[in-house]
Amino acid sequence: GCFRTTEYAHAYCRISSYLQSMANRGYNPLIAIQIALAGEAHKVWGE
Repeated sequence: GCFRTTEYAHAYCRISSYLQSMANRGYNPLIAIQIALAGEAHKVWGE
């Protein structure tokens, strides 16, 4: 696949990085997405 703009490529990389980091912490990807959409990702990272 390819991206039509660099903006979409950056968004993909950011989302992919987040999901990989959450997987390393033991979170299911669907749960990680729910956490992000609920605006509670800061609780996971301790910020």
